[in-house]
Amino acid sequence: MLNRVERAGLGDIAAKLDGGVRLCLDDGVRLFACPDTLALGWLANREREKRHGARTYYNFNIRLEATNVCVANCLFCSFARLRPGDPGSYTMSLEQAWDKLRQRSGQPLTEVHVVNGLHPDLPFDYYTELLRGFKRIRPDIHLKCFTAVEIAFFADLYAKTDEQVLRELQDAGLDSLPGGGAEIFAERVRKKICNDKCGTDRYLAIHRLAHGLGMRSNVTMLYGHIETAEERVDHMLRTRALQDETGGLQAFIPLAFHPDNNQMRKLPAPSAVDTLRVLAVSRLMLENIPHIKAFWIATGVETAQLALWFGADDLDGTVQEERIYHMAGSPTPEAMTTREIRRLIHTAGREPIERDTLYNVIVGPQADAVAS
Repeated sequence: MLNRVERAGLGDIAAKLDGGVRLCLDDGVRLFACPDTLALGWLANREREKRHGARTYYNFNIRLEATNVCVANCLFCSFARLRPGDPGSYTMSLEQAWDKLRQRSGQPLTEVHVVNGLHPDLPFDYYTELLRGFKRIRPDIHLKCFTAVEIAFFADLYAKTDEQVLRELQDAGLDSLPGGGAEIFAERVRKKICNDKCGTDRYLAIHRLAHGLGMRSNVTMLYGHIETAEERVDHMLRTRALQDETGGLQAFIPLAFHPDNNQMRKLPAPSAVDTLRVLAVSRLMLENIPHIKAFWIATGVETAQLALWFGADDLDGTVQEERIYHMAGSPTPEAMTTREIRRLIHTAGREPIERDTLYNVIVGPQADAVAS
């Protein structure tokens, strides 16, 4: 394979990796341009195995989208409805949201993951009470809730600072932030596909604030639409710089664009090869971020398995409910049991490891539980 890497024109990049030298923007662009996907994957897998060996992580979680009412008009989004009462719009009552957790009282869940639309009419205490109610039902549950875009929206809507919002949500039970809303950091792309929501600098600043308050977070990247290779690598480098500064990022999560039922429906979806290349380059560029996640809902199950040999070491979790990708045409299941996830990892030739949100390993009977 080293000969193949040399023939692919990546010998100097391999030497940099061997010497612990960081890759730069030009290196990342060259990686995307390399025609030999297997050589690229071999390099990424080598870096993956230096960190994690065959270990592949997953968690026992539930995903919840409490409302899809959203004032932002992102061109790629199939989930949002601009106004309450629009066809397909919904907003859960607090009791309905809490019931999602109550109904799973027999499951050894470790995480509730909440992402919402930007609803203009809900009071702030809807969100604080949502968190408090989850903690009343399951005091030990980890609440990974509200993207940086949501935090910025709350601050603007309720006349608070971003830090005030984070502190008040943390007091109500917030434990960490998900990575959604990053899309692509390049201003050229954001102006075209998501101009009316939180910009790059504020997104990163909110993660910086959360890390300063002791919370951890992730960063996503939406790929496969109108972004260039340079803009993908720039996104990775800005993520890497934040991690240099705070050390608070746990995972980088490339998210495949899905074109169905949105304003960008004329574009093709990224292929499996596109996905594998993005994951591989992510692993090679982001040496300071511990985990690269292949979110099986977004990639598709089979591609997620292949991704475990292209730099990814995490598949996310059981999920159990998901609307954002499925409203955009994702053909994947809405849930998987822990047994199914372990089987997928085993058959890919990897070792399944159940984790909690903070990547503490779950051992004992809980690791053998199956979501209903």
